[in-house]
Amino acid sequence: MSDVLTKTAARNIFYGGSLFFLAIFVGLTIQSHLYVIRSTPEVSDAVARGKHVWEKHSCINCHTMYGEGAYFAPELANVLQRWGGDKDMPGAKETLRAWMKSQPSGVAGRRQMPNFKLTDKEIDDLGAFLEWASRVNTQKWPPKASG
Repeated sequence: MSDVLTKTAARNIFYGGSLFFLAIFVGLTIQSHLYVIRSTPEVSDAVARGKHVWEKHSCINCHTMYGEGAYFAPELANVLQRWGGDKDMPGAKETLRAWMKSQPSGVAGRRQMPNFKLTDKEIDDLGAFLEWASRVNTQKWPPKASG
């Protein structure tokens, strides 16, 4: 028996290996997709509008969400948990409303958040988006709980 690999054998190894790794890739892709579906809460209309407020005012230019974004201001994916509140988080939403209306704080030498002059509806929607973000299973990411 010869130690030389024939063209046919090489081609069969190539195609067989390619199909094997393609099957693994497809399987892992399906598993990842199913995990994301199971670990992400339902997106309501208020959450979608809140995300639009988030994007319209470029909040990610200063804040982080899930560790992504700028590090000028606190992480917001877990802000409602840090502020407290029960299942519906009414205390946290009221804190958000008061915080947004008090900006900029006017404290000299401190980073200031602009007052975006959000309506009560926009603040409620933004609160719904932040509440939704706090319920996503991030597997304890980012590692530091406070911003």
